[in-house]
Amino acid sequence: MSKVTGQAFNYNLLRRVLQYIKPYKKLFYASFVLTILSAIIAPIRPWLIGHTLDEYIFKSDYNGLVTMTIFMVVLLVIQTITQYLQLLTTNMLGQSAIRDLRINVFKHITKLKLRFFDKTPIGQLITRTVSDMETISEIFAEGLVAILGDLLQVAVILTWMFYKDWELTVVVLLPIPFLILATSIFQKAIKGAFQSVRTEVSNLNTFLQEHITGIAIIQYFAREYQEYKKFKAINGRYRDANIKSNWYYSIFFPVVEIISATSLGLLVWYGAKSVLSKPMDVTPGTIAEFILYLNMLFRPIRELADKFNTLQMGMVGAERVFKVLDTQDTTENKGVLKPEKLDGSIQFKHVWFTYQTDLKSATQDNAVEEPVSYVLKDISFEVKAGQTVAFVGATGAGKSTIINILNRFYDIQKGEVSVDGVLIQDYELNFLRSKIATVLQDVFLFSDTIFNNITLNNPSISYEKVIDAAKKVGAHDFIEKLPGGYNYNVMERGATLSAGQAQLISFIRALVYDPAILVLDEATSSVDTESEMMIQSAIEKLMEGRTSVVIAHRLSTIQKADKIIVLDKGEIMEMGTHHELLRLDGYYKTLYDLQFSSSGILNEQEK
Repeated sequence: MSKVTGQAFNYNLLRRVLQYIKPYKKLFYASFVLTILSAIIAPIRPWLIGHTLDEYIFKSDYNGLVTMTIFMVVLLVIQTITQYLQLLTTNMLGQSAIRDLRINVFKHITKLKLRFFDKTPIGQLITRTVSDMETISEIFAEGLVAILGDLLQVAVILTWMFYKDWELTVVVLLPIPFLILATSIFQKAIKGAFQSVRTEVSNLNTFLQEHITGIAIIQYFAREYQEYKKFKAINGRYRDANIKSNWYYSIFFPVVEIISATSLGLLVWYGAKSVLSKPMDVTPGTIAEFILYLNMLFRPIRELADKFNTLQMGMVGAERVFKVLDTQDTTENKGVLKPEKLDGSIQFKHVWFTYQTDLKSATQDNAVEEPVSYVLKDISFEVKAGQTVAFVGATGAGKSTIINILNRFYDIQKGEVSVDGVLIQDYELNFLRSKIATVLQDVFLFSDTIFNNITLNNPSISYEKVIDAAKKVGAHDFIEKLPGGYNYNVMERGATLSAGQAQLISFIRALVYDPAILVLDEATSSVDTESEMMIQSAIEKLMEGRTSVVIAHRLSTIQKADKIIVLDKGEIMEMGTHHELLRLDGYYKTLYDLQFSSSGILNEQEK
């Protein structure tokens, strides 16, 4: 059970939300003053109407009536302007605070380790940064300030009513305990319904994000109808949750209207009785005044339950958002080293790594040692600056994990990883990653122009540098033929480009960042033979003067590597050059034979 749902109200969480309005104190104070002013102005108009009835209309004082009418019009204009400014400042305050909070959440999410995204649905994060943020904004717009304003208005009206006629006030307030009881029951019931709505919204967003992203798989395997039924079920639960909340409203508001009508009936009965028996005690103007007061009194009382639940739902959203912010699964960035240049030498010393996150320390009391499934086991190797190292092995051998560790997407459990003889933890994280350019097998392109996808909106990369890199890679001609050239919008995930074209753009991206270390993770696997031949020479130029780490299933692409490391189940089985490994007649030779012997390419001399 969440903190918010488990107790009446979480004031610590509210204080945390209110921290975000500190930069906007002027807006907050303006909103607060306008709220007080609106509450004070509201009861004046009913009093003026009652006073006008008794002193001017019944006494046929035309001049006095005109004067009071003008005064009421002026007051109405002032009240309208005050309410407008109050709503404006309150919403500006809320949206400004939510903007800052949303920026903080996005900034925090971008710093989280990849293991967080391995176990967290993307649709859930979208809900946290969009839908839940909107519920938090309601804390300011329709929650906290609105509740304070309504409570203040109720207090002012009740004070004035008791001042005018305390006996009449007591009579008309007799049904109020029933209203308080109904409000309390409604508040508890609607809170649970709203929580169900928020849960189903998150489920709906998660389902949609995953299935729209994976629509090709659904269509490949003809699963449209089955997934449609799943979506129908989720959408049905969302509908039911909304209907349930609306059902509570459909009961509560008629009950409030009955109670309000009862108060009005008591007012008319007692007022008429007093007028007939003691005309001087209760005047017709007082009755009219109290009728207006009752309407003004019951409206905020009726809405208080709704607004309090709006506040509660904002708190539920805040709890979910702050849960993301409180996630400590971020890469530590305590390093400060930012040397002017990196040579790019790489050292792995007795590295052990597992994706398990629940390892228990052997020093803990009653700790039970659990078997650890290490992905990398005692990995040690060295790559000198400017050299090319290639990793080969079956799927799951640990090749891509080495790249993730080098970029510090994951931190190792044992051993050391160094670049230029310095532990990677000692480098400033952004600096380290800026010196490592990675070209992945699955190229991701944003819904943006080709130029922005290459530069990633880095203003220091010029248009000329991009064109020069594109020519080296051999992609300039095909880009120029696209509508708009480098300003062509590739759409989400590069859907309007072929796999080979998208891969070429990723090569340009790596080249313009001029990295010290180049990582190619199955970088040519999505490229056809013709495109691979076209960019092979460009890759070799890109590797010149840089340390290169290559992962490839095609052994033909790594035969010129200075060092080839064969991995199997997280362990180094063999290490050496292409010819050295062939002579060993071991793992690498077996892989080589499997790829080339069937096509007659195996060279007798290499045997």
